[in-house]
Amino acid sequence: MIVADYQVPLKDMNFLLFDVFKLEALWEKLPTLADHVDRETTEAILQECAKIAEQEIAPLSRTGDETGVSFNNGVVTTALGYKEAYATYAAGGWTALGGDVEYGGMGMPKVVTAFHEEMLCSADISFSLFPGLTAGAGLSLAKHGSDELKERYLTRLYTGEWTGTMCLTESHSGTDLGLIRTKAIPQENGSYKVTGTKIFITGGEHDLTENIVHLVLAKLPDAPAGPKGISLFLVPKFKVNDDESIGEANNVSCGSIEHKMGIHASATCVMNFDESEGYLIGEVNKGLNCMFTMMNFERIGVGIQGIGAAAKSYQNALEYAKDRLQGRSLTGVKNPDAVADSIMVHGDVRRMLLNMKALTEGSRALSTYISMQLDISTYGEGEFKKKGEALAALMTPLAKAFFTDMGFDSTITGQQVFGGHGYIREWGQEQLVRDTRISQIYEGTNGVQAMDLLARKVAGSKGELMKIFIEEVREYIDTTSTTNMEQFITPLKTSIDDLESLTQEILLAASKNTEELGTAANDYLHVFGYTAMAYIWARMAEEAFTKEDSSDKFYASKIKTAQFYFAKLLPRRISLIESIKAGSNTLFDMEDELF
Repeated sequence: MIVADYQVPLKDMNFLLFDVFKLEALWEKLPTLADHVDRETTEAILQECAKIAEQEIAPLSRTGDETGVSFNNGVVTTALGYKEAYATYAAGGWTALGGDVEYGGMGMPKVVTAFHEEMLCSADISFSLFPGLTAGAGLSLAKHGSDELKERYLTRLYTGEWTGTMCLTESHSGTDLGLIRTKAIPQENGSYKVTGTKIFITGGEHDLTENIVHLVLAKLPDAPAGPKGISLFLVPKFKVNDDESIGEANNVSCGSIEHKMGIHASATCVMNFDESEGYLIGEVNKGLNCMFTMMNFERIGVGIQGIGAAAKSYQNALEYAKDRLQGRSLTGVKNPDAVADSIMVHGDVRRMLLNMKALTEGSRALSTYISMQLDISTYGEGEFKKKGEALAALMTPLAKAFFTDMGFDSTITGQQVFGGHGYIREWGQEQLVRDTRISQIYEGTNGVQAMDLLARKVAGSKGELMKIFIEEVREYIDTTSTTNMEQFITPLKTSIDDLESLTQEILLAASKNTEELGTAANDYLHVFGYTAMAYIWARMAEEAFTKEDSSDKFYASKIKTAQFYFAKLLPRRISLIESIKAGSNTLFDMEDELF
């Protein structure tokens, strides 16, 4: 028995794109995409990306974990094979996949790039972080940077010649960015001298590319206090000469690397800026607005890390369960020619595998739905665009927190299927657990995401953002009346009704005691997650029913998995609702000294 080789679930991805969500029709409504995005192109892109993920990147995962990155007097060296794999990846044009076409990008929509990201995360989360941060930096620069900055730096990020980072956190501030101390002093030539130290900087220093472009949050001397005084600067590792060649060093240095529980092959650095030359992105004191473009991109990207890890965990566990002979079925011997039946005969193993399958496929589908909203918000017009913007804002914290919670649970569940072997390095499961654990923490802990959802998005809009989602689901329920869909529509209607009434109850309780928001936030996010996933599973089942007569067992599997989700996983929301209704008293009636 050996570790399962990662296989990209291309059939599932194409099912979501072209059957469930019918993306070809959507792209025709978005003129900016219609001229260069179609089914043939998309399928070809995903097939080629699958090859590089399976053949070039996945084989590096274990050795990368075992050797990690090294640090020697400010120089960071990546794991064996990473430099060559990154060069191959960049040469294939993958660093430009979602980029602005005016500066050399391919301009693919988020629904396509999200699957690309999932493949990389399943293959090796550590590797995925280098191009992932670069894509996010490129997105912020494309949206907020000057034409001069985009021409000089964005084009090189798209070619993969340079990589990008996001420099927010400082040791004393954490999530509270208003406390940052990094300073930017204006210069006569229009540049700034940036000085400060940032921590937890992914890809802050490495040997993959000749230059690294840092997006750094800093404050001008006369800036207002708090978040309103933050500006965003582009600070390259090396200055760039007028002829586009690499110039002198820019006083940017790596002070150390973090020694982490997982993602060992990702360079997580302490970065020092010592009067480093930087260039303003966007407006003075509007840096958080610019950086949120990248932060929201990365939050969804981290959610996709959860999906990618869960997909790999399920593949590993399923192959192991089919091969592992142990015990006999409770209903009688199933494999009389062997010394024991495979552990697939055991109810608890089947429970674990179906939990993983239903949550992973459901997360992938819900992620596709959220990616659609991002595309609509980017390329749509009028009310269509406004609805996309509203749903994207509402569901970004859900994507980050729910997918990583479910993803981490699936890596642990896969480990449990392996039993003792799940604790042994050779099988790869314990690495998945360690690598994925960070996904619930970085880009804002999942508790922070839950507060963003409930306090900022739901309460902040007085429930209007959630109302938009609820109305869409109700419209789907009202127009879906076939007999075979009743098993899904009836519990979906109950779930969406409960979500609406729960939202109203929380908002009423919070109007009397704001602590109710913090107390309910995590549970509320999960109620929303299970309900939203039920909506998407119903849509997948509906489409699978249209192909039920096919000899392809893929569609029968979809229907059976949807039935499992509604019967076994959707009811989890009921206990969460009861917990929320219990209120905040038991948390805040207890004095600190009694903890």
